[in-house]
Amino acid sequence: MLKQILSKLPRKSSKSGDHREHGGHRSTYSSVSGGGLRGSDLGTGKSGNSSVSSFAVPNSIPDVGWKGVDLKPNGNHIFSSFEALPAFKYVPASEKQNLFIKKLNLCCVVFDFTDPTKNLKEKEIKRQILLELVDYVTSANGKFPDAVLQEIVKMVSANLFRNLNPQPRENKVIEGLDLEEEEPSMDLAWPHLQIVYEFLLRFISSPETDAKLAKRYVDQSFIMKLLDLLDSEDPREREYLKTILHRIYGKFMAHRPFIRKAINNVFFRFIFETEKHNGIAELLEILGSIINGFALPLKEEHKVFLVRVLIPLHKPKCLAMYHQQLSYCITQFVEKDCKLADTVIRGLLKYWPITNSSKEVMFLNELEEVLEATQPPEFQRCMVPLFHQIARCLNSLHFQVAERALFLWNNNHIENLIIQNRKVILPIILPALEKNARNHWNQAVHSLTQNVLKIFDDLDPELYKECLLKFQEDESKDEETKAKRENKWKRLEELAEKKDFSREGTLETRKSIGNGSSG
Repeated sequence: MLKQILSKLPRKSSKSGDHREHGGHRSTYSSVSGGGLRGSDLGTGKSGNSSVSSFAVPNSIPDVGWKGVDLKPNGNHIFSSFEALPAFKYVPASEKQNLFIKKLNLCCVVFDFTDPTKNLKEKEIKRQILLELVDYVTSANGKFPDAVLQEIVKMVSANLFRNLNPQPRENKVIEGLDLEEEEPSMDLAWPHLQIVYEFLLRFISSPETDAKLAKRYVDQSFIMKLLDLLDSEDPREREYLKTILHRIYGKFMAHRPFIRKAINNVFFRFIFETEKHNGIAELLEILGSIINGFALPLKEEHKVFLVRVLIPLHKPKCLAMYHQQLSYCITQFVEKDCKLADTVIRGLLKYWPITNSSKEVMFLNELEEVLEATQPPEFQRCMVPLFHQIARCLNSLHFQVAERALFLWNNNHIENLIIQNRKVILPIILPALEKNARNHWNQAVHSLTQNVLKIFDDLDPELYKECLLKFQEDESKDEETKAKRENKWKRLEELAEKKDFSREGTLETRKSIGNGSSG
C-alpha cells in the first residue's frame, strides 16, 4: 500500500536523485534583522555583526523519516517509526500544509549533541528539514490556521525550552571586571538551535501570522520561557532572543504590559537578590527601543519604572556588563521629558561608587550624557549636591577619575550651565581645583585644572578673587585648628606619661612596704 502511494509521487531522474543524496542544489535566502539588531550566519553557525543573515536552503532533501532510531521528542515517548516525507516542491499545494505539519512533528525529536559521533546522519537530516521549514514559512501564502500555529509552537518549544546548565561563576564575575575577555560558553546544539531560532523569528515576522490567532499559542507562558532563556551563556542565542522578543512586543500588542512587567521582575531579582544574569544587556536593548517609542506625556507607570528599576541598576558590581545599554535608556527618558533630569542626577548621586574607580568613570560618562539633555531649571535644582560630588572626583588620586571630571568643561552645553550658575558652583569646586593645581601628582590633571581655573578667572575675576580669598582664609583656619588639635593630643600624651610614672612609683612603694611587713 505504501509503495503504491509512493509510486504516484513525481521523481527526478536517477542522476539528479544521486546528486540530491549528496546535498542537492542550494538556493540562498536572506533575513534582515531590523531595529539595529544583529543577525547570524546560519550557514557557518557563527554570530556576525551584519544586520543581514543569509543561509542555504536545499531545493530537495531525501525522502526520509526517522528509521530505527530510538529518540525522545520533548522527552515524552520513543519515536522510532518510518515515514517517507517528500520535499515541498514535489507535492501539490493542497497537500503542503499537511506535509508542513508532519515535518514539524519530525523536528520535535531532540538529539544529544554532547557526543559528536552519535546519530550523525539523523542530525543532518533534521538540519535539512529545519532549513526547508524556514523556507516554507518565509514564502508562505495565506494565513497560518490554528492547527499549524499549534504545531509550530509545539516544535519550537520542544527544541528551545530546556534547562540551562551554567558554568560555575568565578568571583571575578561578581566583582564586575572586564568579562568580555573571557571566552563565552557556546551551546553544542547550536547547529539545530540556530535554525529553530531563525524559523521562530521568520514566523513571528511573517505577515501571514495573524496576531489575534497566534496569541493563543504565543501566550504568556511561552514568552516567560523565552525570557528565561536569556540567561543563556551563549551570546548567539541571546542575540536571537533579543530580536524575537522585540518582534513579539511589536506584533502582539495585548502582551505588551505583561512583557514589561516580566522584564521588570527579572531586573528586580537581579538587583536585589542574585546580581547574576547573562541577559541584562539584551533586555536593556529591547527596552531602549521600547522607551524610544513611548508617547508623550510619559505615563506615571513609565516614570516609576525609571525610578524603581533603571536607576537602581547602577548598584550591582557588574555594571560594566550592561552600562552602555543602561545609559542609553536613562538618556532616552531625559530627552523625552527634561523634568526627569533632576530625578536621574539625584539617583546617580545616591548610587555613586566610593571605592570603585572604573565604575566612577562610567558614572561620569553617563552624567555628561544626562547633563547634555538637561535644561537650566532642572540643573539648578540639583547643582549643589552634584558639584559637591564632582569636587570629590576632582581630588581623586586615581588620575582617570579626576581627568574625566575635568573633561566636563570641554562640553559646551555643560560649560554654559556652569557659567550661568558660577556664583553657586565656583565656591564649591574652587578648593578642589586649587588643591589639584598645587599638589596633584598627574601632569595631565594638573594642566586641565589650570585651564579650568583660567576660565573662571577670565570670565569673572572679582568672583574668582573673592572665592580664592575665602579658600585661603578657610585654609588658614584649618591649619590653626589642626595645630590646636595636635597641641591637645600632645598635652594628653604628656599627662598620660605622668600618670604612668606616678602609678609605677606607687606600686614600687606598696611593694617595699609589703616586703618590710613580711620581714
